[in-house]
Amino acid sequence: MQSTKDNLQVLFEDNHIIIVNKRAGDITQGDKTGDIPLSDVVKEYLKDKYQKKGNVFLGVVHRLDRPTSGVIIFAKTSKSLERLNKMLRDKKIQKTYWAVVKNHPEKEKDTLINFLKKNPTNNKSAVYNHEIKDSKKAVLHYQLLKKLDNYSLLEIDLETGRHHQIRSQLSAIGFPIKGDLKYGFPRSNKDASIHLHARKIEFQHPVSKELISIIAPTPNDVIWNECN
Repeated sequence: MQSTKDNLQVLFEDNHIIIVNKRAGDITQGDKTGDIPLSDVVKEYLKDKYQKKGNVFLGVVHRLDRPTSGVIIFAKTSKSLERLNKMLRDKKIQKTYWAVVKNHPEKEKDTLINFLKKNPTNNKSAVYNHEIKDSKKAVLHYQLLKKLDNYSLLEIDLETGRHHQIRSQLSAIGFPIKGDLKYGFPRSNKDASIHLHARKIEFQHPVSKELISIIAPTPNDVIWNECN
């Protein structure tokens, strides 16, 4: 089920920002598929809620892959968009992810350092242990939160934000994310989602300067429900 203005999961909203829980399958911004993006759904929601007649301003601060769920920030003013963009560049927005992966890691926590090179033809990132031409350094930290029968729940903190970083780096060490055919999981999820969820976001409000800490509930399915 994709998001509409009537079922949008709003986690926080004030005059400057709106934070929503993206459903797997939503695209953040318009793309070649022509499907309605989440940004348009949020605009429609705001237009309806505040009975605005003209265009609604909404700035996309960051994106999540289509099959991924979780917390995502939109800016309601150009001032907050500009400030949030700078905070993102300065790594002042802390994002924490949950991933359900195949197998159980030997190390309960670890740091992965690789170099990723994006292939635009197949929209995949290849993982290297050393720098090669056009590659970008990728650093993530993971911690084992829970062992399920055939899977593990990992919590991931990103130091860098590269294309398909979590998906490709975990797959490279033998822990593909459940449902992620692109990176080596043997079968897809029925709804085409993958079990990667942007669980938490923390940052200083771009205008009020108060600390904002938001946790996004996981999707309602058997495996995610076992993780909570």
